[in-house]
Amino acid sequence: MKRLLAILAATLIAVPAFAAYPDRPIKLIVPWPAGGDTDNIFRPFAPLLQKQLGETVVIANIGGASGTKGAKEAKDSPADGYTLYAVHDYIHSTYYTGVADVNYWDFAPICMIATTPSVLTASPKTPWNDWAGLLADAKANPGKITVGATLGSTSHFFPALVEQAAGIKFKYVSYEGLAPRMNAILGGHIDLTDSNLTQKGKVDAGQLKFIGIAAEKRNPEMPNVPTLKELGVNVVYDVNRGLLVPKGTPEAVQAKLESSCAAAAKDAAFADSMKKQGTAVRYMGRKEYGAWLKSNDELNKKLATELGLLKR
Repeated sequence: MKRLLAILAATLIAVPAFAAYPDRPIKLIVPWPAGGDTDNIFRPFAPLLQKQLGETVVIANIGGASGTKGAKEAKDSPADGYTLYAVHDYIHSTYYTGVADVNYWDFAPICMIATTPSVLTASPKTPWNDWAGLLADAKANPGKITVGATLGSTSHFFPALVEQAAGIKFKYVSYEGLAPRMNAILGGHIDLTDSNLTQKGKVDAGQLKFIGIAAEKRNPEMPNVPTLKELGVNVVYDVNRGLLVPKGTPEAVQAKLESSCAAAAKDAAFADSMKKQGTAVRYMGRKEYGAWLKSNDELNKKLATELGLLKR
């Protein structure tokens, strides 16, 4: 009888703890420096999520090692719902290229929130203004055109797919995230990089050149930018962002986060901020996102193999 009462007492103590979640600030780890695409997408999302949760959501930028430093900190955090991890497709690519030993299965999925098509982007100091000129130069000078990329990540996979589809060869220069890559290309230190429509203002100002967008259709925000498929390069590539939590996070906490993410992603303010960044809102809940992560992981392993980058 005493044992039964002890179990009941423990249960009654535990339930309010989960029911009260959250009761203190939540840390959202962005594994890249401030000012990059992932940071720019989660900055407007965080206050909307905060409104739904009723507790402060604080973004912590933990860059380094192609996003791996932040991923490891998230993985090793207590599984209590007070650490969220902002992720994109790099979680797969860095694992299979041997850059990281962390993958999506080390976490529990909460939601996907957005998708961003990649744009092949050139420095204004390059001698060509379109794909035809770039292709002719690449054919005449194999390995000469420099591409800024976070090695093993999406910014590496995208131009590698372009190389493969076009039968050309680039020279890669490593940078930790989009912000330093953009500084390098704006300064003319590299010729190409993977960016997106958030750089439209710089293109309009003549500071960058958009060569082609890796989407099925042209984007109405930049209708003069052709798709790579139009240019004869059969590459469609986007970067998808979502939230994970450490594996073992209580089910009730995961459910609370999922419902809060769903409401935040549906907020008109989020759609408006994403439109300005050339990004589409793409919401998936836990079950659908988990299945998507599994499928995308298989795709990235296949791409790493085909591109000669597989290390695992």
